[in-house]
Amino acid sequence: MTVIESTVGRYLAPATLREALEALRDSEEATILAGGTDLMVQAQIGRRRIGATLLNIRRIDELKGIARDGDAIRIGTLATITQIMNDPLVRKHLPVLVEACDHFASDQIRNAATIGGNVSNASPAGDTLVPLLVLDAQVELASADGAGVARRSVPIAEYFTGPGRTRRAANELLTGVRIPVPPDGHYARFFKFGTRPALDISAISIGIAGVRSGGALSNVRVAFGAVAPTPVRARRTEAALEGRRLDESTIARAAEAARDEVDPIDDVRASAWYRKELIHNMTRRMLDHAAQA
Repeated sequence: MTVIESTVGRYLAPATLREALEALRDSEEATILAGGTDLMVQAQIGRRRIGATLLNIRRIDELKGIARDGDAIRIGTLATITQIMNDPLVRKHLPVLVEACDHFASDQIRNAATIGGNVSNASPAGDTLVPLLVLDAQVELASADGAGVARRSVPIAEYFTGPGRTRRAANELLTGVRIPVPPDGHYARFFKFGTRPALDISAISIGIAGVRSGGALSNVRVAFGAVAPTPVRARRTEAALEGRRLDESTIARAAEAARDEVDPIDDVRASAWYRKELIHNMTRRMLDHAAQA
C-alpha cells in the first residue's frame, strides 16, 4: 500500500480490498476517493470536507469489472459509467441502465465517474439510482472482521436515508452492486428532464419496469428521482398498474397517483408544482409508450 504523510493528513492507496478495509477500520476520519468527479467539486466549493485520511481505492482489482454471477449481474464499485454503457452483459440484460448512463453528464465525466461513487453520493437526483431501484438492485458492503472480511447486502430501496446519507457504516466500503437478471418479457424505461438532459442535474427522473403479458404489466416497479430527499419507489403508482391492462383509464389513474405520491421542493431547477406536473405528464407518456411497444 502506498502511504504519503503530510502536515495536513495522510494519503493511502491500497492495492487490495483487505488493505482498504483495514485502513477504514483504523482511521478515525477517512474520505474515500474513486473517480473523484463528485468529491473534488464538492470539496472545492466547501460543501464537503476531506478527512484526515484520503483513501484512494482505484488500484484495487477486486472492486473492478462486470460479470454474470449466477442469476445476477454484478457490477464492481469501480466500474465507470462508460464501461457500464459499453458492456455486452449490461446492454443485453439491463438496457434501462444503459439508457440512464447515456444521460449521465459528459463523455469526460463518464470516463472517470464510477457507479459506486454515484450510489455513495446518494443524491436524490443521481442518474443511476432510479434504474437501479426499478431493477431491484442490492448494494454490497464489506468491512474488516478480524483476519477476514465481513460482507452484507442491502436492497437499494432501503439504502438511502437522506440527501448524501446511506446505511453504509464508517468502517464499510461499498464493493459492488448486484442486479437480478430480468425475466423474459421484461420491459423497463428511464426518463430524465433537465435544461440540458445529458449535462444538467435532473429536475425529475422516472423509471418504470415490469413484465409484459397480455397488454398488462406485472411485478411493476416505478421509481422517481429529484422529488424527495432520496430517490424513491412509488408504491401507490405501482399498485395502480399491477396486473392491470395498460388502457387509457389505467394509465390515467397511474399518472394521477404518481403526481399525488411525490412531495418535491422548490429550487433553482424547478418549482414543486412544475415537478409534480412533469411527473404526471411524463409518467403518462411513458405508459402510453409501454402500451404501444
